[in-house]
Amino acid sequence: MTIRLRKMTIRMKPKFEVSTATVKELRDATGAGVMACRNALLEARADMDKAAQILQQQGLAKARRKSDRATSQGVIEAYIHLGGRLGAMVELNCESDFVARTDGFKALAHDLAMQVVACSPRFVSSQDIPPGEAAEEDQDCLLSQPFIRDPQRTVQDLVAEAIAKTGENIRVRRFARFELDS
Repeated sequence: MTIRLRKMTIRMKPKFEVSTATVKELRDATGAGVMACRNALLEARADMDKAAQILQQQGLAKARRKSDRATSQGVIEAYIHLGGRLGAMVELNCESDFVARTDGFKALAHDLAMQVVACSPRFVSSQDIPPGEAAEEDQDCLLSQPFIRDPQRTVQDLVAEAIAKTGENIRVRRFARFELDS
């Protein structure tokens, strides 16, 4: 906090400080920026769980703001399940080829392809369901499904976290699932 009295400026320290080790620990856990982690820890009064929730809420808000931006770059990820009888291809788009080449983006595409193989969604999102089609959003829409590696989060949450980490809009454009008849 800064107080200005005529020409004299007095800087007051916050009531408590957050250690760099705590900031690093939160940064490693969430992937958020250093200052975002520090500010979240200050707001949460050094409570790691509360700070992680604050960062998640900020990430979701950032994802909503970026949702209208064009996504013309990306990757196509293929996943073939053991035995070669099941497979999927997912097209995942982002704004720049720089982000498309990162390991985190490629890992997200791989996780989405595994999700398609494991859960057999029919649509990317609820907006893709044709009028009059009988579909359950939680089961038939990829983005609404619980994530196979962490059922507490949805696939949409996973994409929103990636948007918050990369600072770019990310969109699942389409997918295809293949299965050999037995």
